Amino acid sequence: MKRSTYHLIILTILTLSIAICGIKAAYGVTVRVKDVAHVQGVRANQIYGYGIVIGLSKTGDSQQVINFTTKIMANVFEKLGVIISEREQKFISRNIALVMVTADIPAFAKPGSRMDVLVSTVGDAKSLKGGVLLQTPLQGADNAVYAVAQGPVSISGSENLGGQAQSVVKGHTTVATIPSGAIVEREIPFNIFNDNYINLVLKAPDFTTSTRLVRAINSSFEDIASPISPAVVRVELPERFIKNENIIEFISELEDISVSPDSVAKIIINERTGTIVVGKDVKLSTVAVAHGNLTITITESPEASQPSPFGGGQTEVIPNTNINIDESRAQLKVMPESTTVHDVARTLNVLGVTPRDLIAIFQAMKKAGSLHAELVLM
Repeated sequence: MKRSTYHLIILTILTLSIAICGIKAAYGVTVRVKDVAHVQGVRANQIYGYGIVIGLSKTGDSQQVINFTTKIMANVFEKLGVIISEREQKFISRNIALVMVTADIPAFAKPGSRMDVLVSTVGDAKSLKGGVLLQTPLQGADNAVYAVAQGPVSISGSENLGGQAQSVVKGHTTVATIPSGAIVEREIPFNIFNDNYINLVLKAPDFTTSTRLVRAINSSFEDIASPISPAVVRVELPERFIKNENIIEFISELEDISVSPDSVAKIIINERTGTIVVGKDVKLSTVAVAHGNLTITITESPEASQPSPFGGGQTEVIPNTNINIDESRAQLKVMPESTTVHDVARTLNVLGVTPRDLIAIFQAMKKAGSLHAELVLM
């Protein structure tokens, strides 16, 4: 191979690499279709029910709510053939607790499938640790029973320590889970096909993402996708998949297509923890910032005044308060225009401020019009 030909091949490879990098830089990260959208009609459904947890170690409902709990227990005994009189229904036991059981039944769940459930106390029970949930029907919004839950509850990371005078509880002990504790009894009907087309629903509706999704699908299949709205993309079923009745394979290939989602420039701020997350599209206009801290320290040093040995009087405590004000010196710093998150972070780090100070700076920049992003406070 001639040297000129070899150099030409290397130059072509470098050109293609630069072009690919440019496309990735323009559109950002690529993900699968199934990560940004779902097929309309494929969804989970919420179900719930109320039941009884038994076997507690004197941590169940107190006497204030035990009357209602024992009535439910009497109904359970009646189903088992044990008839309890009204007088016997007033027995008091701290080993039972009234709970609400909730779960999400996944799409395509068949009778006999298992799923996790969440158990939460309704009364004033102190802990569900060591308890067992009795058989509890779980119903949907239509009042039909779709699953039945039962089994020992699990409280992860909880601990109860103490003595006669004081006790300490670590973790949340009034909410528990039962892994695979519910059995599906009824299948929820669904419909994902409408006249040989399906709808893809974006998890984060956006005009740009919807347009890119249509382009990505049409590049893999010949002109079968069209945008309906920023949230919905209609996809026609190809003839070859309809003839072979292999729609599942088509949806699998559809979900595996790569697409580059777009998003609004945002800064997420959690004022409780001081956490700040800056999105990739955040930009700053040129602005001057001065930030200083004012620290006020108040100390109490009371002094005792003693009377003379042979005179009258009483011992008195004289208050002594010291107030110290320290205001750090702040310099006015010019923050140049920034085009990337790296530039924004580097510019803000020049100020040497804490995350909580950055929150105040971001809010002030937004009001000044120099921060081009949406502030989301949590």
